[in-house]
Amino acid sequence: MIGKNIYQIRKRKGLSLSELAERAKISKSYLSNIERNLNQNPSINMIEKIASVLDVDMQVLLYSNTNGDPRTTLEREWIDFVQQLKDSGIEKEQIEEYKTLIEFIQWKNEKNEDNNNR
Repeated sequence: MIGKNIYQIRKRKGLSLSELAERAKISKSYLSNIERNLNQNPSINMIEKIASVLDVDMQVLLYSNTNGDPRTTLEREWIDFVQQLKDSGIEKEQIEEYKTLIEFIQWKNEKNEDNNNR
């Protein structure tokens, strides 16, 4: 489960096994064993290092998409996006502006649904 998540995120981020291992300061063979589920219980310290390099929350690595549900992949992408926003130093006031925009989009979608149902 953890290995599969690491592998998928690593590929999505365009990192090779060697690059991730080097940046996380762990051995390539150890990382390979985790990805291939030969080591199914890496330490929290290792998971933290890998998550940091992949720029994801540790929970993203720990929890599995067991049924192949595309919604879970979308949720991971949102988690990654939110983490990137946090890392960019976005200010609270800017977040409020995004919330306003999201509320407008929701209102607009509701209006479109109402018009389509008529």
